[in-house]
Amino acid sequence: MVKDWKNIVLAYEPVWAIGTGKTATTEQVAEIHNWIRGYLSKISEETEATRIIYGGSVTEKNCDELIKVGNVDGFLVGGASLKPAFIDIVKASK
Repeated sequence: MVKDWKNIVLAYEPVWAIGTGKTATTEQVAEIHNWIRGYLSKISEETEATRIIYGGSVTEKNCDELIKVGNVDGFLVGGASLKPAFIDIVKASK
């Protein structure tokens, strides 16, 4: 049994986005993140503290739009973390 949900981070990345450079739409991200949050809420109200992050070709060009989606608490960044523009992604998630 989990005792400290605030220390858990769940990452969601569409399988079709892995290594493809394709990003889900904000509507798609909202749908799955809301579903995950709803599922967690059935487990315990303490799961509200669990962070849900999005991965899937997050870049400096789409991070501002993605972070505004409900229940997106940050990003799982792949190749973009190797580029100077990574700092823009970090700033967007604050």
